[in-house]
Amino acid sequence: MIDLTVIIIYTLALLVIFIYSLSQLQLLLNYLKAAKVTDTAEKFDFSKDQLPPVTIQLPLYNEYYVIERLLQNIARINYPKSKLEIQVLDDSTDHSVQKTAEIIRELQDTGLDIQHIRRENRVGFKAGALKEGLKIAKGDYVAVFDSDFVPGKNWLMQTLPYFKNPKIGVVQTRWGHLNRDYSLLTRIQAFALDFHFILEQTGRNFGKNFINFNGTAGIWRKECILDAGNWSGDTLTEDLDLSYRAQMKKWDFKYLEDVETPAELPVVISAARSQQFRWNKGAAENFRKNYGKLLQDPSISWSTKFHGFFHLLNSSMFLVVLLLAVLSVPVLFIKNNNPDFSSYFNVLAGFAVSSLIFFACYYVAYRRIHGGGARSFFKFVGMFFTFFSVAMGFSVHNSLAVLEGHFGKKSEFIRTPKFNINSLTDSWKGNRYLKNHISGNLVIEALLFLYFGFAIFSAFRLNEFGLLIFHLMLFAGFGFVVFKSLKAEV
Repeated sequence: MIDLTVIIIYTLALLVIFIYSLSQLQLLLNYLKAAKVTDTAEKFDFSKDQLPPVTIQLPLYNEYYVIERLLQNIARINYPKSKLEIQVLDDSTDHSVQKTAEIIRELQDTGLDIQHIRRENRVGFKAGALKEGLKIAKGDYVAVFDSDFVPGKNWLMQTLPYFKNPKIGVVQTRWGHLNRDYSLLTRIQAFALDFHFILEQTGRNFGKNFINFNGTAGIWRKECILDAGNWSGDTLTEDLDLSYRAQMKKWDFKYLEDVETPAELPVVISAARSQQFRWNKGAAENFRKNYGKLLQDPSISWSTKFHGFFHLLNSSMFLVVLLLAVLSVPVLFIKNNNPDFSSYFNVLAGFAVSSLIFFACYYVAYRRIHGGGARSFFKFVGMFFTFFSVAMGFSVHNSLAVLEGHFGKKSEFIRTPKFNINSLTDSWKGNRYLKNHISGNLVIEALLFLYFGFAIFSAFRLNEFGLLIFHLMLFAGFGFVVFKSLKAEV
């Protein structure tokens, strides 16, 4: 009876991942179709049309290392000073406040309309800061940049023209990576983000399904923010929340894959953990808050509801993967001890098509950045297996975040420490925002590292190699997370 229960749950987990892979396959097909279509979106011609007033919002919280780079870069954006307002929304509680104030005073002396806006408390965290600034914003359009982003000089002139269409509420650009090749950890993060910003965002946007403003490197029509109910801090991903509320109010979003906005990736695993926790918990919170309204709206297509389901539950796949991984070890013994199940396991092997779909999807995104050719392909194969191994190594940490989100447990908005890492020679050592502590999840992750080591040993002892690659990836992924965490935090 226990064996049968394990097999049923294991099969259901494989089925969920298969259906999720089909949603990704449709996004891939949408992406390939989009590549063949000329963009005919109506745009302002600013040689004839009047430039609108624009506000740039820069939400800050203890950003000592990157504030100078941010403000000097924003000051170089090409736009008439009479039409541009910059709001530095500074919730900082450390000595970075003085540094920020000094830089702002210098920029004000150049004639730039830049204001240092401080609050007495962090109510609503980032969402609260954006909402507070919006009350006095002069611009009809509001661009948002996190502290580690460095948009190009012509960023506004590349994005604003699309607001010619009065239905466009947001224009979002693709994230680039200043320190992609700093370490294996940054390459893994870039690999995942490139997939999202190339295939997922383009595929959803072309298919007229809901996409999301990514919290930064995008610009809103102020009217859209207000019409959708303004910023709210009741989830950890206020960007995803407002995006869904705006699109349910019939605003359209425009995604620009060809406009790249570079940013810095976390270089320490603890920083990556905090970012992953916030993103994954926030997505689950948004499913809890918004999916019921989406599902009940008869004016929204079933395609949008289907993709919205997997979009908002994207982080919940970590729960399914963790369940599948843990059950795979008893399945190894069940398969070996019960020859009667052999034909059923042969059928289950058909679910390997999910891996082929993911492989194709990620390769298309990888090729967009790195180009084609045999050498590039073999590098991709290595990165594909490395990425999914490490992603599975994060599954405990991210699953706990997802469970907190689904069960409504509230937690503080924990910022991701920034480092101002621009080259391979730059070091994060001594960063004052890093805390030397070992994550409580590390014990579980270490036990799972040993657990999947036992699975590999058992495969050779039983001469049963059907799950060996899966277990090798899990062993490597949990090993990477455990040893990287110990090296960085102890």
